[in-house]
Amino acid sequence: MKHIYSLLIVTLLLVSCGGENKRNSVERVLESNNLETIRQKRSELVDEQQAVQEKIKRLDQAISKIDTIKHVPLITTLTAKEEVFNHVLEIQGNVTTKNLLVITPEYNGILTNVYVKEGQKVAKGQTLAKIDDGGLSQQLAQLQIEADLAKTTYERQKRLWDQNIGSEIKYLQAKSTYEAQSEAVNQLKQQIAKTTVKAPFTGTIDDVITEQGSVVAAGQTQLMRIVSLKDMYIETDIPERYITDVTRGKQVKVEFPVLGKSIDTEIRQAGDFINPANRTFKVEVAIPNNEKNIKPNLTAKLKINDYTNENAILIPQSIISENAEGEQYVYVVNEKNANDEGVAERVIIKTGKTQGDVIEVLEGIDNDVEIVQEGARSVKDGQTVKVINY
Repeated sequence: MKHIYSLLIVTLLLVSCGGENKRNSVERVLESNNLETIRQKRSELVDEQQAVQEKIKRLDQAISKIDTIKHVPLITTLTAKEEVFNHVLEIQGNVTTKNLLVITPEYNGILTNVYVKEGQKVAKGQTLAKIDDGGLSQQLAQLQIEADLAKTTYERQKRLWDQNIGSEIKYLQAKSTYEAQSEAVNQLKQQIAKTTVKAPFTGTIDDVITEQGSVVAAGQTQLMRIVSLKDMYIETDIPERYITDVTRGKQVKVEFPVLGKSIDTEIRQAGDFINPANRTFKVEVAIPNNEKNIKPNLTAKLKINDYTNENAILIPQSIISENAEGEQYVYVVNEKNANDEGVAERVIIKTGKTQGDVIEVLEGIDNDVEIVQEGARSVKDGQTVKVINY
């Protein structure tokens, strides 16, 4: 190496000294203003330039033979290892419950009584409010008297008929009258029952919307809202391309950013209908709510395990390149010696699903293969490289 450097210094000195003489010579030739002399001088300089370039080339060849390490690219590598790959689909959804209902009346009239207040816990079937029946109770009392009389008449006619006494027509008339009166009483009782508002399920009165004394309309006036936090779930829309992957029983991690908590659950129902408007199908994810802190319409982030590979090879997406044909490739290191030097080989790969910064390799890479990581963009196929893993 020292000999080469000495040779370079001598060459530079000679060129420098020679250059001084040449400049003087060139100036004299130019001063002569003779075309033939100028052309001849130029030809001489071109020949000298070619000779110098040839010497420089020979010097470069000598340097490359002696100083081989200097031009070997330095890289880092990673070793391909099979591992479990659980791909997740991330999507947002809102918490809801089937036990969330705004109660409306079944009868027109004045809301005479409201028996509950906001925040009160109620049981299924408990009376919540009462609507004025508009005189139906008096009508029921009158009908009940008539029904009782019809029943007594029917029972007497039946006893006589069973003893073969009396006419059949009187017996049938008494039976028909009694049945008609009983049916009228039942229908009126059903009408009166509609004036009593009862809790459809056990829960909590979240809001009393209509105050006592207001006129209410059947099926229109909102009386109160009742909610139960027991049967909570998340309903969300999933793109149709996941219809074979997102199915009932799939594991789901649900995160609640506002609460700072997450729970593990599963899909309890996957819809069979594709919405033509947005090409999605609905799924329901059950939400245990023992602490009662998860409320309806709370925003949640779902991570659905839609794909699992028990023997996956994962590599960083950043080390993958693409050729003109659209094929993806990486570089692997072969024939590595004791000095950690090896040969870079370009390998065409086929990739699968991505998760964060990594991607699944389906074809092209085997277990325990050493893959170029840092420096992957600068190496070439067949080039000698030096591995400097820290």
